Order: sequence, then structure tokens, then C-alpha cells
Amino acid sequence: MGKINLLDCTLRDGGYVNDWKFGRRSTHQIIRSLVRAGVDIIEVGFLNKTVTPQPGVTRWQTMDQLKEVLPQRSKRGSAIFSAMCIHNFYDVDLLPQRDETTVDMLRVTFHDYDAPQGLEFCRRAKEKGYLLSCNPINIMGYTDEQVLWLTKEIAKIHPYAMSIVDTHGSMNHRDLQRLVGLVDNNLPRDICLGLHLHENMAQSFSLAQRFVDYHLNRDITVDGSLEGMGRIPGNLPIELMAHYLNENMNTHYDLDPMLDAIEDCINPIKGSPLWGYTPIYFLSAKYNLHRTYAEHLSQKGTLTHRDINHILSQIAPEKKTAFDAEYADQLYYQYQHRQVDDSAARAKLRQELEGKTVLVVAPGSSLTRCADQVENALKEADVAISANFVPDFAVDYSFFTSSKRYDRLGGPLCPVIATSNLTGAQFTIDYDSVCGTFPGGANSVIMLLNLLKDMDVKEVLLAGADGYSTGAADYFDNSYHAHTRRDDQFNRDMAQAIAACGLNLRFVTPSAYQKG
Repeated sequence: MGKINLLDCTLRDGGYVNDWKFGRRSTHQIIRSLVRAGVDIIEVGFLNKTVTPQPGVTRWQTMDQLKEVLPQRSKRGSAIFSAMCIHNFYDVDLLPQRDETTVDMLRVTFHDYDAPQGLEFCRRAKEKGYLLSCNPINIMGYTDEQVLWLTKEIAKIHPYAMSIVDTHGSMNHRDLQRLVGLVDNNLPRDICLGLHLHENMAQSFSLAQRFVDYHLNRDITVDGSLEGMGRIPGNLPIELMAHYLNENMNTHYDLDPMLDAIEDCINPIKGSPLWGYTPIYFLSAKYNLHRTYAEHLSQKGTLTHRDINHILSQIAPEKKTAFDAEYADQLYYQYQHRQVDDSAARAKLRQELEGKTVLVVAPGSSLTRCADQVENALKEADVAISANFVPDFAVDYSFFTSSKRYDRLGGPLCPVIATSNLTGAQFTIDYDSVCGTFPGGANSVIMLLNLLKDMDVKEVLLAGADGYSTGAADYFDNSYHAHTRRDDQFNRDMAQAIAACGLNLRFVTPSAYQKG
């Protein structure tokens, strides 16, 4: 059996859902997460001569425009980076020669009625040095004779890969067996065979498993996207396939970065229309658990999918069949509360903070709307600390309680103060000592204020703590959105918790927490 490659097409196929408007931050985060997860091939979008390129949109006219989203070669890991061309919507003459700054691969699509022109485009793209994947559209619409003809023509070009593309999601297991047999027996063994599926009949995951289990004597590629994002009803969810390969094929894909990217970048998009399934229930199935465990933990409002994944992994076999709320809460408490001796970290922080005016920066949209007030507060404060994110402007410290917020940065940009449920920070503070009793669950701003109270600071200026309205958080960047519903009661609870900290505190930007 050859190598199994997992290809992610979220930024390309997923773009049919949101008109490819992922935004710069989400685009870069998705790419970083896929690299960390160990995904073999990452497709970053379309090359299309008819579009007008826009910032944060994953469609471009030229390779020079596309390069903006590509990591430096040293940060790509072992991943192959790819883009797709529909041959009659792009001019092969626009392609530069492949080099260290371009994508590694081009995936070229064409229909049965213009296959000769598509194959000529493929030949010329390969001549420019790119790894080439030939992706004939709707191979289910070909007769067996046409499939044989196409396979032999592609073999003459000798690309890196050829894909079986189930464009309309109509494939069943017998269709898969027939098409794989036709192509596999007529394609040279050193050409990778790919599979691209859709969810029209809810069979993509089943078909992908069957394809892998054929154990073909060649390299293969399976396409998927985060949470199955793609033209409705969606694609094969890549995280499901990664888990299956880890369990059965001795691969080592890291699900945590995938779950982070889903929660931060895909869930905010997933509204109307909906597609596919929900990762919470995937995690229940992963551990063969009663589904209420995942639901119960999700409703805590303080856990990421990554956290839930780790907690569910600890459930004892005898507890799996019937839901035990008390037991689930015990695991939750143990996960969140990891005691450490933080006396040395506190002593050093006290030297920096005692008697000082401290600006606390939360990620509300008022940071942009009230930029002048924030700038003045930065000048007034002795020290600036951001809460669970790093802003675009310089701060002295960042305070983190959430692993997903910290991991998304790709590394700290300033000294980090973190609670003991995280590791690797310059200053680690015992979680219990700052958590307090807040009805809305653990909150990074409240926890930071509790810490500053213990540091005997002179005054706190609070910026970007906007509060919630209509059930959604008003963030300066939508990727920081709330994952559980928050309402006026939450705002009142926050206001009371801020007051209970007993600090000399002044709001720099407007906040619903001032009304408590």
C-alpha cells in the first residue's frame, strides 16, 4: 500500500458558502492550523482570471496576488500547498514558473465536453514545474469507455495525481468500486489516485473509508474540508477522516488544531444555510459515549472543542453508556482547576504592577470605534495588559486563560501571564486563586481583575469590554465570537463581578457592564 494523503479544500470548496470571504485573519489561522495538524496538502483557493481580487477573499487573478496567504517556506512544514484552476476560467500563460514562493501544486478541472482543452491546459501547467492534479468534473457522468479513454490520456501527461470527483454526490459503494477499478488498473502506479466526495446522500465518510480500505498499490489522496464546509450540502469532514486514519492506518494527524479552526473560523460562518453535522456529536461518537456528555460540557460556555475532546477522553468505560452529570462536572472541575505554586510568579509581577495604573484591553469592537480613547489610555497607563488575545497595538503583557486563544497566535508577541490550565507561559498563576465565583462561568477579564487586585495596583482602565447584545458578542474581529448565547443577564452578572473586585476602575470605552 502506498502513502495516504489528506487534502484540505476548505478555503477553496468552502468558499461556495461564503463567496470566499474568509477574511485575512481566518485565512491565515486556517492555514496555520492545518499545518500544525499535519495535513498533507492544503488548497488555499482559486486562480480565476474573471474575478476582482479583494483582501481576505480566497480567489485571485495572479499567483503574485495569491502569495499573500502563503506562509514562508520554512513555516509550511511538510505540507504541499495547492490552488485550483477551472481551465476555461484561467489563462495558463499567466502562470509563472514554480519556485519557492508559489504554490507547489495546481489542481485543474474540466468537463467531459471540453476534456481535450482541459488536458492541454494540464500539459502546459506541468511544463511550468508545478505538481499537477487532473480533476475531471462529474466522472459519474462518464461511460466506462470514456473513463478508460480519459485515464489513458491523463497517463500520457503523467501528472502527480488524478482525482475521481463525485461532483453531484451521487456515488454509492458499487460506483466507487467500478470507477476505482477502471482507473487503478489503467493508471501508472507512480501517479497518485485522489477522491473528492460530496454529502448529498450522506455517504462521503463511508465512501472515503471504503476507498482507503482498498489498500491500493499506489499513493492515494482523500479530499475533505473543516466541518465539511462546501457547496451545500457540503463535503467530507476532514476531521472525521483524520480520526479514522489515525485509528486504522497508523497516521498521526493532530485533531486539536482542526477543532480550533472549526470553532474560531468555521462556526461563525455556519448559520443559514446550514451544512453537514456538528463536531460535538463527532466527539461523542469518537469515544462511543452517551451524547449528553458532550452537550453538557458544551453548555458550560467556557470550553473549546479541544477542551471537550480532552475531557471526554478521560471518561471511564463503566460511565460511558449512561450519562452521569455529577461525574461529568467532576471531570470538568479537575480539568479547569490545576493547582500550582505561583508564589514566585506573583512576587515578580508585584514588582512590575504594584501602585501602577494598568490598562486592561479586552477584544471588543470599541477598540476600533473608540481608537482615540484607547490611544489616550495607553499614554496614561503605566502598564497595558490584554485579556485572552494580543491586539494590533503593543501591550506589555497578555493574560491568557484559553488554550485556543493562545495557540492561534503562533507564538507570544509579548510576555504571557497564563492560568495553570495552560503551559509554557512566562508567568503561571494558579487557576483557583483568580477564578472566583462568577455565575456566567470563568471569564478572562474577571480573572485578570482579581489578579490585579492582589497586586495592589493603583487604578485600572478598562477598554474593549463591550458586553453582549442580541445574543452575540460585539468583537472587533468576528473570529473571537462567543460560542454560547449571552444576554442581558450575563451583562448584569459581569457588572456585579467587576464591582466585586473592589478596584479603582474606570471604563475607557462604552460598555454594557457599566449598567449593572
